[in-house]
Amino acid sequence: MLKLKEKLAPYKADLILIPLIFALDRITKVLVLNGLRERFSVEVLPFFRLTYVENTGAAFGSFRNTNAGLAFVSIIILFAIFKWREELVHFGSWAHYGLIFVAAGALGNLYDRIVLGRVIDFFDFIVWPVFNVADSFITIGAIMLCFVFIKDSFAKRKEGK
Repeated sequence: MLKLKEKLAPYKADLILIPLIFALDRITKVLVLNGLRERFSVEVLPFFRLTYVENTGAAFGSFRNTNAGLAFVSIIILFAIFKWREELVHFGSWAHYGLIFVAAGALGNLYDRIVLGRVIDFFDFIVWPVFNVADSFITIGAIMLCFVFIKDSFAKRKEGK
């Protein structure tokens, strides 16, 4: 048992955060499916609504009706994240949490694609495409990873001079 704990120690944050983010995404989508689908849209603030949207494409409504292909891409991205995780986390906690956020978000949307045949979106800031919790974590994680890689690139350039 101790050996298993030692092997899982580097994955502690992953084992807690990925299911937690996935659950948050699922809970919000179930609430939206049960409470918002019939009403379609509810104004929360003058600049923010909860709007029920079924998305069979990718971000910004691109690649509509390509749900199966996007599910396949999500699976490949998840395999890549888990395959290269060890190599990427040496960049530090921003990279580690960025990977966790992207993986958890990808799992949330992949679940929708497989089980529902579409992704449920509902955050509507009116001037931006409607999105969900999973999309938020994918975006935040991707930004974190970009920041890490840009910072590393500048550091390598500085060392080379």
